[in-house]
Amino acid sequence: MTKLSVNINKIATLRNARGGNLPDVVKVALDCERFGAEGITVHPRPDERHIRYRDVLELNPVLTTEFNIEGYPSRSFIDLVLSAEPDQVTLVPDPPGVLTSNAGWDTVKNKEFLKKVIGEFKSHRIRTSVFIDPDEKMIRNAADTGTDRVELYTESYAKNFPEDRERAIGVFIAAAVVAGKAGLGLNAGHDLNLDNLHYFYKNIPGLLEVSIGHALICDALYFGLENTIQLYLRQLKG
Repeated sequence: MTKLSVNINKIATLRNARGGNLPDVVKVALDCERFGAEGITVHPRPDERHIRYRDVLELNPVLTTEFNIEGYPSRSFIDLVLSAEPDQVTLVPDPPGVLTSNAGWDTVKNKEFLKKVIGEFKSHRIRTSVFIDPDEKMIRNAADTGTDRVELYTESYAKNFPEDRERAIGVFIAAAVVAGKAGLGLNAGHDLNLDNLHYFYKNIPGLLEVSIGHALICDALYFGLENTIQLYLRQLKG
């Protein structure tokens, strides 16, 4: 079974646009769980332009599904995650000013750095995942870092899906097979939506979790949050 983790960054972006606490990030996260989401994802950045560090600490004690914190492993991020002790931390190689995640880790160049960071999280029994391109070499080297899972960066799949879905999915199928042989759990995320999610789910072996934020929150403007979450959950069946 593939879990749906809802990324609520965009809810925080809307709140921050006017100040105050509307919409209430914690309430929306709890509503997502109530409507069927099997996890909540947040990606706090140093400038706190959407999710704030305080949000992470407020969410952690009240969530009942899986809590996934994404981010670049700066010292302040590491300390935040160790304080919150979520179910999972997903490491991304974002530079501080990037608009959104746009590349996976080079697990050859950064292997020793990742080993050290992952070792620290695992000493606190926090499951780790590494955000990565569907590159077989990078996946094999990810296994050497000690990570539990990799999260496939699916932007290229989403971009190429409308023109040739079979070509778009091919490299991800190969990556999934390599991850499985390396003993790595498999997550995926970035630009997955109601049009392309089911085909990805149906063709990727061993897919444990998808993290979806931007598209899902946009769809919720039209369909409502509860209905939208149900629509996404349906894509992860059959």
